Amino acid sequence: MIEEQVILVNDKDEQIGTMPKLEAHEKALLHRAFSIFIFNDQNELMVQQRAKHKYHSPLLWTNTCCSHQRVGESNLQAGKRRLMEEMGFAVDLKETISFIYKAPFDNGLTEHEFDHVMVGHFNSEPSINPEEVEAWKWMTLEAVKIDIELNPELYTEWFKIIFDKFYEHINITK
Repeated sequence: MIEEQVILVNDKDEQIGTMPKLEAHEKALLHRAFSIFIFNDQNELMVQQRAKHKYHSPLLWTNTCCSHQRVGESNLQAGKRRLMEEMGFAVDLKETISFIYKAPFDNGLTEHEFDHVMVGHFNSEPSINPEEVEAWKWMTLEAVKIDIELNPELYTEWFKIIFDKFYEHINITK
């Protein structure tokens, strides 16, 4: 199987090359990514627990879906593709904000991403891909915020950053 390529970018999100995903994480190079937040009619967020065999952040809770764009794919196209691959459903997505973050992991890998945050709505049960997702649940934003404060070790780094710095962009009740 050919390893997935990520899009290397500069701090303006301009493409400067491509590289195998694992190599980009080993070298901590800035690359394009996205994070999706899906809400239901009760304004609850669908969170997922990453599969236990993921090479970083296994079994940690995070936003509904996240991944990397492919060459020639828009943020929205990539988000819709990956949402179907991981969670088994398709919805319209709306782009909100983007930001750069860098998070080293204990295994020597580093996430250094230009992350595009998207939101959407869904009111059914997902059909999760067990290769990607261990579990899922609906949570209110307030419950997520409190649980992150009490149990930060249970959540991915990017999810904590989004909740800490960009809460107002994902809180769709405002």
